[in-house]
Amino acid sequence: VTVITSAWQIFIRLPHSGPLVKTGRHDFCHIFRCVLTGDMIPCRKNHSGAVLCREGAFMKKTPKPRDTVQRLKEAIHKQPAVFAVYVALRLIVLAELVMSIIRGEYESAFICLLVLALFILPFFIQQNFGIQLPSVLEIIILLFIFAAEILGELECYFITYPNWDSMLHTTTGFLCAATGFALIDILNRNSRIKFQLSPVYVALAAFCFSMTVGVLWEFFEFGMDRVFHLDMQKDTVVQSITSVMLDPTNSNTPITIDGIHSVAVNGTDLGFDGYLDIGLYDTMEDLFVNFIGAVTFSVIGYFYIKHRGKGKLAQAFIPTLSEDEDKGASLPEGDPGAPPESE
Repeated sequence: VTVITSAWQIFIRLPHSGPLVKTGRHDFCHIFRCVLTGDMIPCRKNHSGAVLCREGAFMKKTPKPRDTVQRLKEAIHKQPAVFAVYVALRLIVLAELVMSIIRGEYESAFICLLVLALFILPFFIQQNFGIQLPSVLEIIILLFIFAAEILGELECYFITYPNWDSMLHTTTGFLCAATGFALIDILNRNSRIKFQLSPVYVALAAFCFSMTVGVLWEFFEFGMDRVFHLDMQKDTVVQSITSVMLDPTNSNTPITIDGIHSVAVNGTDLGFDGYLDIGLYDTMEDLFVNFIGAVTFSVIGYFYIKHRGKGKLAQAFIPTLSEDEDKGASLPEGDPGAPPESE
């Protein structure tokens, strides 16, 4: 949602004329619609009526409206706590949306619409990709979206509470490690995949997946700050700096300045009680708390695989294949119940 919001901010700042801008806005809306509808990969039907995507993997047929309603009722019955949290958060966001429109804050209203769309994604993923999200994980995802965009961005919690960003990055590291762990663990248990990975390797891969996502996100923040001046990497006021550029002899000797309580730029005092660090502390803190979250779940995941079936804590955070998909994945080659091969 932050990526899409940043792109929206760029578009609304451009002149409202010219074919390039109009084409860009049209493409942006088209891509956003494709992301929400899952219509990114063209598919076709084979002789048996199954939907065959470009890579050759079988996907479920598009459910009819009645089937969708029935599945929604079943999901509510199976996960009443998730539904209660979903309804409560959705009502709050709808109220925020109405207030934003009344105040004429259309950028805030756009963020509210994106959040409402993102709230649907867990259900969309479960119904269209055969993945089952544990109730605890789904609730955390909903709360994370709400905390990051509604509280963090619209209610300015990132400024009011300095540790709010660190809390969210820790959660991101934990959830990304769970996602990477689930991707590998599903393949590791698939009878069609002819290899078995050790618990240490799976835990290490989950850790690396989480850290890679964290690093790529910091690249994105730096790029948006550098090119579009959005200040996504928040600054820090420090009272001490050390740099070799302060060495008058140019002998690569670090020089430290302590007790900084005033900084002037072009003769104007900035009014800060110290030196204004440009994003470095924020970036390193984000990566460090992401590291903590990734390590925490990697350790939990290690013991989950080591003692299969006994890790109740890990089961609450690891997505799994649904029962139908799990049975299909475990069918041996040549089994009459397996889906037909692509032409």
